[in-house]
Amino acid sequence: MADAGMAKSLIVRNLDEVLVHRLKVRAARHGRSAEAEHRAILQDVLMAEPAGSLKDVAARLRELTGGRRHTPAEELLRETRDEH
Repeated sequence: MADAGMAKSLIVRNLDEVLVHRLKVRAARHGRSAEAEHRAILQDVLMAEPAGSLKDVAARLRELTGGRRHTPAEELLRETRDEH
């Protein structure tokens, strides 16, 4: 049974024919289906990347949301209390 947090499928569209051919050749060389090879490639590449610290993730989030208006937490809490 699959992990509850695991996506069931991933569709990749508009791939170059040469890339698909190379995937199939690589899969055959490893004795796997193209789908299994695709999973293995994603696993190898993505798991090799450092996950990043919370500090790094927070800094990136601040960078992405810089200049936007943010609602202070106190205001959100007040709104939530007023709803109940």
